[in-house]
Amino acid sequence: MTDTAVVLDPAAVRVRPRRIRVVCWILSPALFVMFTLLSIGLHGSTGAGAATFQRGDQLAMVGLGVLSGLLVLLFTRPRVEADARGVRVRNVIGSYDLPWAVVRAVRFDRGSAWANLELHDDDLVPVLALQAVDRELAVDGVRGLRVLHAAAHQQQPPQVAQQQPRPPHVAQQPQPQPQAAQEQQSGG
Repeated sequence: MTDTAVVLDPAAVRVRPRRIRVVCWILSPALFVMFTLLSIGLHGSTGAGAATFQRGDQLAMVGLGVLSGLLVLLFTRPRVEADARGVRVRNVIGSYDLPWAVVRAVRFDRGSAWANLELHDDDLVPVLALQAVDRELAVDGVRGLRVLHAAAHQQQPPQVAQQQPRPPHVAQQPQPQPQAAQEQQSGG
């Protein structure tokens, strides 16, 4: 079992994207090599000006290659893990640990680049680990999340806020007004 596969057992789902990770692991060293080769080519005059490239400029180019390679590797970070308690989403920047009670639906709309978790407060949490370019891996991951979501919501009774009728004497009492409103009414 690899870490890019969907782990589907009755109790857990774990998914990491496949294609973006391959692309990033190829692109990162390629960027480093490109910046290193550019640094080797930096020597002598800058053209018509009096400035010249020096050893520090070459080292700065290698440093830029290292930084750009590390920046690209950030895109290998997305992951989603879910179990009966909830779902943990780790995206490129930031992560979420959500209980199933706050998740309304697991969405993967047609034409979307990745899946989303729709929350009860109408927020959408992107799940970058489930990307459309991964095709069946993403579909299996979404199906697994939906199964866990449905199982979690069947165990919990729906929490509907029921308003209790007020006794007649409570409904007729005037509500207290803020002090500023009382001063305006008294003309003060």
